[in-house]
Amino acid sequence: MSLKGLLSSRGGRNGSLRPVSVLTDGERLAMLDELEQSGLGWFWASDAAGNLTYLSASIAARLDLPLDALIGQPLTTIFTAAESDGRGKSLSLMLGAHKAFAGMAVRAARRPQGAVLRLSGQPILSTSGKFVGFRGTGADITEEYTREEETARLARFDSLTGLANRHRMASHIEATLTAFKAARRNCAVMMLDLDRFKHVNDTLGHAAGDELLKQVATRLARAIDRECEIGRLGGDEFQVLLPDIDDRGVLGELAGKIIAMLRQPYSLEEGRCVIGASVGIAIAPHDGMTREDIVRAADLALYAAKNGGRAQYRFFSGELENETIFRRRLEQDVGTALREQQLFLRFEPIVEAAGGTVASLETHVCWNHAQRGVIDEEEFAQIIEGSALIADVGRWAVRAACAGAADWPESVRLAVNVPVPLFLADDFVALVSEALDSAGLAPGRLELEISEAVFFGDTSVVDRTLAALFKLGVRLTLDEFGSGYSSLAYLRRAPFDAIKIDQKLVAEAERHDSREMGLVRAIVALAGALQMDTMAGGIESAGLLAALTNCGLRYLQGPIFSEPVEGETVLAEMAGGAWKIDPGADRARRARRRTVFRKIQVIHDDYAYEVTLRNLSKTGALIEGLADVPKGTQFVVDLGGGQLAVATVTRSNGDVQGLEFEQSLIEDGSGGLCTRNRVSPYALAAAGAPLAPLAPGKFIGVDQRGAVPKFGYALPPRVEQV
Repeated sequence: MSLKGLLSSRGGRNGSLRPVSVLTDGERLAMLDELEQSGLGWFWASDAAGNLTYLSASIAARLDLPLDALIGQPLTTIFTAAESDGRGKSLSLMLGAHKAFAGMAVRAARRPQGAVLRLSGQPILSTSGKFVGFRGTGADITEEYTREEETARLARFDSLTGLANRHRMASHIEATLTAFKAARRNCAVMMLDLDRFKHVNDTLGHAAGDELLKQVATRLARAIDRECEIGRLGGDEFQVLLPDIDDRGVLGELAGKIIAMLRQPYSLEEGRCVIGASVGIAIAPHDGMTREDIVRAADLALYAAKNGGRAQYRFFSGELENETIFRRRLEQDVGTALREQQLFLRFEPIVEAAGGTVASLETHVCWNHAQRGVIDEEEFAQIIEGSALIADVGRWAVRAACAGAADWPESVRLAVNVPVPLFLADDFVALVSEALDSAGLAPGRLELEISEAVFFGDTSVVDRTLAALFKLGVRLTLDEFGSGYSSLAYLRRAPFDAIKIDQKLVAEAERHDSREMGLVRAIVALAGALQMDTMAGGIESAGLLAALTNCGLRYLQGPIFSEPVEGETVLAEMAGGAWKIDPGADRARRARRRTVFRKIQVIHDDYAYEVTLRNLSKTGALIEGLADVPKGTQFVVDLGGGQLAVATVTRSNGDVQGLEFEQSLIEDGSGGLCTRNRVSPYALAAAGAPLAPLAPGKFIGVDQRGAVPKFGYALPPRVEQV
């Protein structure tokens, strides 16, 4: 239909469109033509079936579509709502209702990224009141719509990274939890915080920091290969919402993958840098039912991960707040440990790759705590990290290690890891000199392992200390090489005797082989050119040992040779002279058992017994308190907070039983252990319990009416009067 026909056709409530004007029909038509061509006003019309009968040619041109191909087509196939999320009005509903509409933003269905139009329409009725179609107008609002869309996007998304912002994440988590509660579904929330980001900002500038955050956002999206929503809450803090997952094994693997990807080197215009990340994980409804509760739980887990030494992940548990208090108490007790000589040393052999002879021993500090028992080197390192007493512990370790090494053969060196605060202390060089003199130890037998973090301190202090140590004659090793920032610059300015490759890089080399092993070869070649020795630790497998040996590393260390041992063992092994260790192909890092000493419940034949959990590992536990329990007995072990583990008694001695779990526990990311799954609050609610997060303490509430205990409680030992 032509515009003239459109104007002259009858319709509307009052009959035909009769303009009240002194203009002739031709003049009016010319004016409307000019209006169409100017772009200020466009027109369209449809028949009763919704097929397009008229469209201004300028609209078709604006949409970059041939007009002939549009006439006669259903209007709903020509235009689609401009809002990609479906929030806009439905054109088909408007047309089907035969009601007037205005301000509908549409795009051409064939050009979804093209111009945006605002359509208005009026239903047309015949003189008899029959609906005959629509007539309407259109306007190009592309620029206006783009501006409004960008404003709306900035209100919901982070302008730097393009990720969801704090407001959008809060709304999305709120909506998800509400919907999932009704549908009895699970979801997890991760909180991420970057380690050493402030150093990048301070040294390379804020522009580099911004670019780094963009690259972090890209890596996060690559690392998480499942449905999720990723947000940046501000600064270097990120948040991830993961629907339909409560398997802590899967979540732990994902968190480990994120940490591994984020710590790979970044190339920025201002330079190259390496950072890390810590991750806290909480799961709804187990750890919280509301957004406030679940985010707070993830925050507590993140805090625990950072306190545990950073570059870790941690699951929330109800004991985290108590654990934080307990850890602070342990930190406060370190002063007592120093005064009352509760600390002791273990030594880990470092062997020559060529012959397997022990060339040096690395010192590890342990703690014989009055209540906790022995706190091993790994846990003690986590406790002391960031403590105000870390330098004092380092001073004690230098003196005690030198005194112990005085009785070793002169061919065996001593390696001591130096905390950054101690290295930067004014009395450090004097301390080393005094410890050597007091022990009668030749300076060349002492190796000081120094991390790249010392170079973040005052340059003049660092250079002066390194020069003084070099003059003293001690050996210097650059520790954790390959994990820090600008390592080559340190090698050029510091008189290092050896490079110790970062254990995480070694572990990656074992998993991925080609690229990481190529980096190891490059480091060995670099060290050779600089006349430095190379060493690697953490070696557990024969395959990795062979690969590292082929790379040309001179010194090797790890469980395949030996775990850290007591000083008495070192003396016994060296009594005959050189200590040679053959790598054990079947030797692996021991399943780490943590001394626990807490009350738990175990269930057998619907009867609940309270026992003492003495220690715990991935594969089993040691319990105390029951008498006459035969081997082969099965228990359900309640570890608290909905954590249930089926276990079999594998050994029994009096009131002590060794248990083997049917399904191994998993790492919680920072040295702790947990079950892969927990009892769902939804399952408890179905059984009549109120729907609520899991309590942190004992979980099983066994109805013992009619149940007969099969095992008796062991009586405490009788105390004889003296």
